[in-house]
Amino acid sequence: MVAFEESVERRRRWRLPLLALLTVGLLAASIVTISGSLAIFTNAPTIGGNAFTTGTVVLGLNPTTALLTASSMMPGDVVAGSLVVSNSGTAQFRYAMTSASTNADAKSLADQLTLAIKTLGTSCAVFDGTTLYSGALSAAAFGDPTQGAQAGDRSLNAATNETLCFRATLPGATGNAFQGATTTTTFTFLAEQTANNP
Repeated sequence: MVAFEESVERRRRWRLPLLALLTVGLLAASIVTISGSLAIFTNAPTIGGNAFTTGTVVLGLNPTTALLTASSMMPGDVVAGSLVVSNSGTAQFRYAMTSASTNADAKSLADQLTLAIKTLGTSCAVFDGTTLYSGALSAAAFGDPTQGAQAGDRSLNAATNETLCFRATLPGATGNAFQGATTTTTFTFLAEQTANNP
């Protein structure tokens, strides 16, 4: 009986110090964790209001329809018109012009008519500007609609415009084969930005 009581007493003595050690260990770990999380300084400044707006490329034409019209043309007749090309966008652009003509009656009037396009000099009536195109109406074009700067392209700054002068002529030597002939032509203008587009 005495030996058993001594054994139980020894176990109790060992348990108390062991529990005390475990408690101290847990407290130390908690203190390390708490002190570790409290030792971080932070700062997070911000810069707001970062706004972006893209530019625009806006080519305008005046008039927008029927620049040149004629009925009952005779050999030697000339039809003239002026076209205002404007840039109402926010960036400089370059532009080119192409054309397409009909030949429904198979008489090829578009190949017979000649067209000259010039920049505005003194006036479109005087027709003394720089020549942009001179040749058959059917092939009327200047510049190149291919992307990038091409020979003959016209540049126009934002909020500016320029006047182009057009003259279509039925040559005096036009023969009887063209009597009653008809054609229609569409001029197409294409603008592209010049910035970052060499």
